[in-house]
Amino acid sequence: MKKYNLVIVGGGSTFTPGFLKSFCRMKEQFPLGKLVLFDIDAERQSVIGEFGKILFKELYPEAIFHYTTDIAEAYQDMDFVFMQMRVGGYKMRELDEKIPLQHGIIGQETCGPGGFAYGLRSTKEMIKAIYDIRQYSPNAWILNYSNPAAIVAEALRREFPNDKKILNICDQPENVVRSCSRLLGCHFKELDPVYFGLNHYGWFTHIYNKKTGEDLLPKLRALIAERGFLPQDAEQRDKSWLETYGMVKQLMEDFPDYLPNTYNQYYLYPDYKAKHLDPNFTRANEVMASREKRVFEECKVIINAGTTKGYINIHEDAHAEFMIEVAMSIAYNKNDRFIIIVENYGAINNLPDDGMVEVVAELGSNGPKPMRVGNIPTFYKGLLENQLASEKLAIDAYYEGSYQKALESLTINRTVNDAKKARIILDALIEANKDYWPELK
Repeated sequence: MKKYNLVIVGGGSTFTPGFLKSFCRMKEQFPLGKLVLFDIDAERQSVIGEFGKILFKELYPEAIFHYTTDIAEAYQDMDFVFMQMRVGGYKMRELDEKIPLQHGIIGQETCGPGGFAYGLRSTKEMIKAIYDIRQYSPNAWILNYSNPAAIVAEALRREFPNDKKILNICDQPENVVRSCSRLLGCHFKELDPVYFGLNHYGWFTHIYNKKTGEDLLPKLRALIAERGFLPQDAEQRDKSWLETYGMVKQLMEDFPDYLPNTYNQYYLYPDYKAKHLDPNFTRANEVMASREKRVFEECKVIINAGTTKGYINIHEDAHAEFMIEVAMSIAYNKNDRFIIIVENYGAINNLPDDGMVEVVAELGSNGPKPMRVGNIPTFYKGLLENQLASEKLAIDAYYEGSYQKALESLTINRTVNDAKKARIILDALIEANKDYWPELK
């Protein structure tokens, strides 16, 4: 069986140890010849990298493992590139969240002004990274799950229109499906979802039982009304994530037709959410105080012990398993179904063809084959057209260096909906991002 070479860009991420454990567990299914971690933050990556050396020496000695800050070493002769960049780190994420909240607007990593700010930072570095990758590995599959995926996907669509080996994907719809399986008391692989939307803004119209064909959405609707909604891995989640999933019950009470993506709450209840977010302690602070601290401490314990035996507490993320299964579906031309971000071209019949939409697609060695959704109802069409316009204007602002387009992007976004506030927040974000954004005039 062919062994694959793979690099994780953003090797210092707290998600990387979960990936490393999953690669070890799944080595018979998806064997690696070489796994490289790449990060521009050498100090941060070294902790994860030294943990990885010990893990692979004990559990995966047949694979080459190392970590680097050198572009050529990272990207040479790769089959797959996993992109999990966080441009500006948690310091900038904190500003993304806190600046809008100072003005009564949602502060969130991927939605609203925070997502806009993060998107412009990510666009510049993502484009550079892909040019670098193509210099050393012209045929590698680039699997991008860096946030905010919707804005990044729009930028990559424009910059690399002929590169058919860039795949933009997010695990949040998958997480919702897995959470449904917890509620239904079945394995998530028994479920066959039908989904439409944009990244972090979509709905499940059906969730079928693969064996019987029964649509389980009516049963889920009743269960959620009775018991609420929790993530599949609720016991491992921070408080804010439990609250995020908990809002699904409210969303379905108000809009019962479909099962929502958890992020829909930011667009449908912007005032409520803004008032219930702590402007002094946002999710960035929560991550730094909990997951960030926990993962690095656990890695250091293993490094000091020189062995993983008796010490591994790091969880294998469903996120990691999901991304490895995506790579396997491409590598082995399995044509498994995933919810993927694709250029529309009629997948959602009454949205623009050049919109980057999120739908179920079969995925094989020739890329995704989207499943057609047809026309979507007017309410959902209106919501998605509004957000699609906001995302396109954000990338217009990036390419044109246009302050006006940036202002329009924020003004039209449902989390803002106020031109005066949009201007105040934009000016503050420009100052905060002066080392990252193109100049907006």
